[in-house]
Amino acid sequence: MKPKATVASKCVRSIRGVQLLVLALLVGLSSGCSTARYLTARSVRDNPLAAQLRLMNRKGPQISERTWNTLRRYGLRDGYDQDAHVCLRKIQTTLRDNRDPELIHALAELSYVEGKKAESKGDQSDALGYFGVALTNSYDYLFDEDLSETRNQYDPQFRATCDLYNESLEDTLRLLCEEHHIKPGQTYRVKTPDREFVIQTQLRGNWHPDEFDHYEFVSDYEIATLRSKHTTFGLGVPMIAVRKSNANDDPREKYYPEGLSYGVTAMMRCAKPANGGYGDADTCVLEFFDPLSANQVKLANHWVPLETDLTTPLAFFLDTPRFRERNHETEGLLNPAGAAKNRGLYMLEPYDPNRIPVLMVHGLWSSPRTWMDMFNDLRSFPEIRERYQFWFYLYPSGQPFWLSATQLRTDLHQLRQTFDPAHRDVPMDQMVLVGHSMGGLISRMQTIDSGDDFWRIVSDQPTEKLKGDVEQRDKLVSTLFFKPNQSVSRVITIGTPHRGSKFANELTRWLARKFIKLPTMNKTTGEHLVQNNPELFRDTDLLTMANAIDSLAPESPIFPVMLEAKYSPKVKYHNIIGVLQDPTLLQKKAGRGDGIVAYDSAKMDDTESELIVDAEHTKIHMTGQAIFEVRRILLEHLRDVDSADRVADAPESQRGREVVRKVGFVE
Repeated sequence: MKPKATVASKCVRSIRGVQLLVLALLVGLSSGCSTARYLTARSVRDNPLAAQLRLMNRKGPQISERTWNTLRRYGLRDGYDQDAHVCLRKIQTTLRDNRDPELIHALAELSYVEGKKAESKGDQSDALGYFGVALTNSYDYLFDEDLSETRNQYDPQFRATCDLYNESLEDTLRLLCEEHHIKPGQTYRVKTPDREFVIQTQLRGNWHPDEFDHYEFVSDYEIATLRSKHTTFGLGVPMIAVRKSNANDDPREKYYPEGLSYGVTAMMRCAKPANGGYGDADTCVLEFFDPLSANQVKLANHWVPLETDLTTPLAFFLDTPRFRERNHETEGLLNPAGAAKNRGLYMLEPYDPNRIPVLMVHGLWSSPRTWMDMFNDLRSFPEIRERYQFWFYLYPSGQPFWLSATQLRTDLHQLRQTFDPAHRDVPMDQMVLVGHSMGGLISRMQTIDSGDDFWRIVSDQPTEKLKGDVEQRDKLVSTLFFKPNQSVSRVITIGTPHRGSKFANELTRWLARKFIKLPTMNKTTGEHLVQNNPELFRDTDLLTMANAIDSLAPESPIFPVMLEAKYSPKVKYHNIIGVLQDPTLLQKKAGRGDGIVAYDSAKMDDTESELIVDAEHTKIHMTGQAIFEVRRILLEHLRDVDSADRVADAPESQRGREVVRKVGFVE
């Protein structure tokens, strides 16, 4: 016979059930969090030559059938079987009189295969020499002007030679990294049994030579979480440049997360000797290019596309323990006090005074990681990455959104003072804010002129009557009195509850007050001011108990004020709204919408555009439709900016005739 449950045990089960319920409801309100790994290490590096040259074959690397035929034509096949080194020498001698592209490719391929064989035996010096011959001769094949009439870019061999150049360069770099700590700006002498190479290294980007701690190879990793991998094909070795952990006093450093990594592409430029081809070069320049700044480079008077990978370096950073620690969504929700230490604006690229900032603001129970798919996709468009730089705001999402809006206002001001105190960087005043869910409310509040409308929510008395500590009074006044941020010129809101959400109801609000630990200073400030002003305030809950869930309740008095507030006339607004075509029973309770935010709450009448997406609340901003819409809006913003610049630069007599173009943007 089973014992009867005690009242206490029933209560415990009841409480646990309620806890599970509130967690489920809060998950619905959130934009989601993920603990999945962003990339995994490959057991064998990715190499496009692996199949063609049978690099993983048990018999070892083997040259291609086409190269065998070339050797046969020149009577060299038997010689290669007997002594590969002697055969290579004969090919080099033959090339002095017969500049046949087929034979140059054969020399590069043979050298690469012999380099892989030497590497497998542990003969690094021999391997380095062979890779050097493969590198310089593939460069010779691709760029020597004497071959311009016989070189066929439609021949599959041309792309195979590009792969030989890239892979021999990567293998060279791997061996150099084992022997040296590669540092741009340095010169290295590489001695092999047959020759000596001089390699000079240079950075070609908005970086400092000593900025990076070390380099990783993209081909060693595979994307695990991000939905798209964005690459371009050409010449060069995509790499991951890991920033040093800087402990200096430069105030700009706080905007770059620890462990940040950038995408770079390594290229080797060979110097043609006075007598001979590039294959005889003994001086080369190793350059590291920023694919965000350039997607092609001029080599030997030829414009060449870069081989790039923007996604793997991003995933490498997202997978670092420090990033995971900073972006702990649950701590930001339940313990705003503890999460406050990580609050701030963050850049994942070097600050560029010539590119327009796009600031992305996450929602409840979320962090900047929720933007990574959109960020990754938007950066893949050259017209976007050439004109925009992306920033991210991390804040404790468990606190009321109006408090986060106040903090963002302060943080944006400090960033401007740090990077552009003289206000000379024009793109800073063309900023675009993109906010998801509660982040959209925080973003729109940056463009409001409060007047005394927000003060009237808590009191009908003038602020002069407010008594108490000066610091506490100033903090309250700064939260309720503010001006539009003049740097913001466009705001995109996604799944934003402009009139609150029904999921912020009495039950979830009561439980949120039990779970969410508000910063002590916020609570004591409100409590002290209430105690010192017993007759001044008519709504003390907003000052003492409100958390993020409270702030999102439809009956919150702040929503009517925000809807009627004075917005900056220079700002343009856009809206992306989720409307589920086949909602679940729970999602239907929120009304027609994304399952959390009803359409009637999300819509706004002052927007330039509105897009409806069939997606649930936590995934709207990750959909292809939403990302492409943000791209469209960013391109529209560029047209407006460029048109305004043309008007400003035109003679005064012509300014009235200038027409702002809305269509015809050339991509």
